[in-house]
Amino acid sequence: MPRPSTHTPDSRRADRRQLAESPVSLRRIARLFAPYRRRLAVVVALIVVSSLVGLAQPFLVRHVIDEALPRQDVRLLLLLVTGMVGVAVATAALGVAQTWLSTTVGQQVMHRLRSDLFGHLQRQSVGFFTRTRGGEVQSRIVNDIGSMQSVVTSTATSVAANVTVVLGTAVAMVALSWRLALISLVVLPPAVVLTRQVARMRHAVTAARQARLADLHVQVEEGLSVSGVLLTKTLGAGPALSRRFDDTSADLVGLEVRSQLAGRWRMATMSIVFAAVPAALYLAAGLPATSGGMTIGTLVAFVALQSALFRPLMGLLNVGVDLTASLALFSRIFEYQDLPVEIADPADPTRLGDVRGEVRLDHVTFSYGGADVLHDVDLVVPAGTSLALVGATGSGKSTLAGLVARLHDPTSGAVRLDGVDLRDLALADVASAVGVVTQESYLLHASVRDNLRHAKPDATDAEIEAAARAARIHDLVVSLPEGYDTLVGSRGHRFSGGEQQRLAIARTLLRDPRVLVLDEATSALDNTTERAVQAALDELAHGRTTITIAHRLSTVRDADQIAVLDHGAVVELGTHEELLLRGGRYAELVRGGLEQPVAA
Repeated sequence: MPRPSTHTPDSRRADRRQLAESPVSLRRIARLFAPYRRRLAVVVALIVVSSLVGLAQPFLVRHVIDEALPRQDVRLLLLLVTGMVGVAVATAALGVAQTWLSTTVGQQVMHRLRSDLFGHLQRQSVGFFTRTRGGEVQSRIVNDIGSMQSVVTSTATSVAANVTVVLGTAVAMVALSWRLALISLVVLPPAVVLTRQVARMRHAVTAARQARLADLHVQVEEGLSVSGVLLTKTLGAGPALSRRFDDTSADLVGLEVRSQLAGRWRMATMSIVFAAVPAALYLAAGLPATSGGMTIGTLVAFVALQSALFRPLMGLLNVGVDLTASLALFSRIFEYQDLPVEIADPADPTRLGDVRGEVRLDHVTFSYGGADVLHDVDLVVPAGTSLALVGATGSGKSTLAGLVARLHDPTSGAVRLDGVDLRDLALADVASAVGVVTQESYLLHASVRDNLRHAKPDATDAEIEAAARAARIHDLVVSLPEGYDTLVGSRGHRFSGGEQQRLAIARTLLRDPRVLVLDEATSALDNTTERAVQAALDELAHGRTTITIAHRLSTVRDADQIAVLDHGAVVELGTHEELLLRGGRYAELVRGGLEQPVAA
């Protein structure tokens, strides 16, 4: 039976749209497989040999029926039967070898493509990930590349095998009986068309059923998750959700019935085809006008060839759909591979010796979407000193901090570390010299030890524990049943927000950067937790150049310099006392009291 296509009408339309938007060069695809030319040639050779060897089977059967059995020639019968077994063994062995080679080549190509794409996306700017839908990147790397293997191990090999079988079978059928071959040419096309029409009907029903199943899954996820249940209970929306779920489930009843009937219709059609074609051949062989003195062995061999022809013929008819789907997958991957790298390593990077930690923003302007987020910012943070950034939401504080860590490049001007433009330094050197602690501490689903070692893969256990002590988190970790081998859970859910922050601080301490950027690192914490985290931050900032996006005045007042940003420009710069005396924007921010939050 031919393999049913898994591509729905909606998916086929999506594939064609993808190819129209991002055409794929077949030459580019061929380059992916160029290193494996010899192996692919062997695969094709194995397919051709296996297909041709398999065609010998009907001829052996004919000789058994027409010669060996009537003559009772035991020697000939043994030779023919041995040949039949040998053909089966040979085709099976060739099939295993072909599958092993094609799968190996496909996996190696996909591995290289997957690794190259992962590395390329790692080099993309933060802006790419903020404008890309959640899950889209993972889907392309995992699902699309995984599906692309079928180009080698399924689509390409099946085309070669089907073409060989169809051509070889057609020649063999003519050689056996040109009269029966003509009859087959008349009977087979309508049978193929009928089967295709039933398949299309099933695809349409399947597409509708899958859409309703997707709706059902979404409703379960939204209605029965913790957040969904809380929302439903607080809004009193339970009855409405239940009615909606009931309607969707009821729709599925009819679609499931139609899907099963469509499947049965397809099976029934196939059964009719498999019965009708041999019946027509038997009829032709029995009529004096069309038999032409045909032997029984020839008729049996011809019917066997005819039955073997239907599967590869249907496979070739589905090649267009499979090829379009495969090219669409390549298009999606190449679309990501062709993304320009906005933040790239210089061709000949400057090497810093011992980093002192002086940071200078030299008339920096940064534009996003045609508008200036920062405008002509000119600041110097001497090595070992601290700068606090304050200002209203949207004033450009986080953007400025991101420029210092080279998460973005300025549109004009330069950000310099010890007098060297960050764009002239290797990205690894910038990451080593500049540490960042943000409000959201991202932890891996791994042990505490592995999370800390993520910052420094060669760190010793002693170094890890020293960093944890400095971050005021060691005592908590060792009190856990598994200590440093405790899994932090997805996104660190086993730890509170303050504990996660201290783990992040320990991770940064392990890298020992000379410049530290603190981006609202305590803004989401309660007062008690904030004091514990602030103590760890003070330890982290000791002796380092520190740029802090301020949250509370208690943090700001101790800074060596305070820069007040307004609409992307530095409107005030000085110490806490100097800025208070000026009575300007900074004074407005702190007028509410010493422990009131500064707008950030």
